[in-house]
Amino acid sequence: VQLQASGGGLVQTGGSLRLSCVDPRRTSTNNGMGWFRQAPGKEREFVATISWRGDSTHYADSVKGRFTISRDNAKNTVYLQMNSLHPEDTAVYYCAASRYATGSSEPSRYARWGQGTQVTVSS
Repeated sequence: VQLQASGGGLVQTGGSLRLSCVDPRRTSTNNGMGWFRQAPGKEREFVATISWRGDSTHYADSVKGRFTISRDNAKNTVYLQMNSLHPEDTAVYYCAASRYATGSSEPSRYARWGQGTQVTVSS
């Protein structure tokens, strides 16, 4: 069963969105989680990651200071708060569950992925 990502949409430059990722299997509370994104014609790229307890986070340089990853293990949900959005942030955003307790920027360390949610930032 895939992770379920939601919260994408169309927003103007400078706007905000909050993405959510729910694990229907309720098995990822002991796993690091991550967000990745893929823009048209580009490779999938790392955005943010969080450890299983939420005490360690890491961000891509391009989103540092604007995006915040968090999690609520009681709700089996991971969030990505995105502020000060730029047109360059336009992409399909994917959440993923790591094979390990720590987060990672490497896609190969993730075992389960969501279906993606589209984020479009207009200029």
